[in-house]
Amino acid sequence: MIKLEKAIIVEGKYDKIRLENIVDAPIIVTNGFSVFKDKDKLELIKRLAQKSGIIILTDSDSAGLMIRSYLKGCIPPELITHIYIPEILGKEKRKVKPSSDGLLGVEGIDDSLLLEAFSRASVLCEKADEKGRQVTHTDLFELGLSGSDNSKALRQSLLKKLSLPSKMSTNSMLTAINALYDYDEFVSLAKSTKVD
Repeated sequence: MIKLEKAIIVEGKYDKIRLENIVDAPIIVTNGFSVFKDKDKLELIKRLAQKSGIIILTDSDSAGLMIRSYLKGCIPPELITHIYIPEILGKEKRKVKPSSDGLLGVEGIDDSLLLEAFSRASVLCEKADEKGRQVTHTDLFELGLSGSDNSKALRQSLLKKLSLPSKMSTNSMLTAINALYDYDEFVSLAKSTKVD
């Protein structure tokens, strides 16, 4: 498994699920073209880029290239590593028909081809800094951010305080928190958060 500090930006949740088999890194989903209108998501991606750089890994079809181009226009080029997958005709198993371009996306590419794409971008050579303790679901529970009557309101207040998108799922929130904050820093911020 490749361990990276840089966040990987992908188009959809199935791309994320696919990558989690071969990469230990924060993986952020653009939800396709919705990133064009989602200012909070774009701000999160910019923050991740400033902190440790990002990797853009979109499909090789026209939609993927459009999303990649949009992100390239929003983030300084020195903060971006581009990984391109090969153009392979086909469709993903879960889909009824292929994409409009008829190409496999990130979710449909074999592990060996994904690893080769990472290698071509010289990403396999990177070493992630040893991170300290990661924030977990148990930590969120112990901090009152899940499992209690006011945990949703407390989470919303914390997301606002951290300038993170308000509609993030708990899993997405954990990914962003672990990419942007160390454990002690996060716990301190969480403990000082009050419901608005």
